Amino acid sequence: MIVAVVQARMGSTRLPGKVLADIAGHPMLWHVLNRTRRARLLDEVVTATSTEASDVPVALFCEQEKNPCFRGSEDDVLDRYYRAAQAYQASVVVRITADCPLIDPAVVDEVIDVYLKGDYDYVTNTAPPSFPDGLDTEVFSFQALERAWHEAMRQSEREHVTPYIRTHPELFRMGNVASEEDLSGMRWTVDKPEDLEFVRAVYEHANGMLFNMEHVIDLLKRHPEFLEINPGIERNEGYQKSLREDRLVSKEWD
Repeated sequence: MIVAVVQARMGSTRLPGKVLADIAGHPMLWHVLNRTRRARLLDEVVTATSTEASDVPVALFCEQEKNPCFRGSEDDVLDRYYRAAQAYQASVVVRITADCPLIDPAVVDEVIDVYLKGDYDYVTNTAPPSFPDGLDTEVFSFQALERAWHEAMRQSEREHVTPYIRTHPELFRMGNVASEEDLSGMRWTVDKPEDLEFVRAVYEHANGMLFNMEHVIDLLKRHPEFLEINPGIERNEGYQKSLREDRLVSKEWD
């Protein structure tokens, strides 16, 4: 059972409520789920949100859309993922985040395909990144997730699901999928208001038509001014923040 688990919560520090922000008449999460479902190698798509009262709107949205939803820990996202994967009997887990409304199902399938055809515990398209930020896909076995769940101790390893796997190549067999062209400088994820403005501009020009990564790249070639909407924002700011907090905690115990 190959299950995509889409992590979504309302409490973003940089852009609160972003997962339900309107894009072209639908909440951002709606776009993420519908685009992810188009990946042909997936058996199920599950939203994983928290049990906090602030995330009731996410759960209600999933109920209205008849989308499977799991509610777990707000801060221990690794535990939330593990229990969601367990609840939906996943043998293979695909990690997608709800702030990626331009996620490309073909890219998701490409990463899954490499995982399935190789002898891997974990495959990503971010090690190193070569796709636009916002097409990040991680695929890993339930066994790898379970080992990380048992062994990960640092805050950064619990808040961001896969750091324990990615930083222990001696324990896990890992692979990476690279884009033919390095597009890692492009920012298509949504963390800040200017990111949301960028994505809305893309959807406005799509005018309701289905589109993929190549369509967006072509659009940006025709409208290079869109690239000036959200330049210069650090990739993976949340993870970098957790790493800094890890170091602060370590110093306190020295």
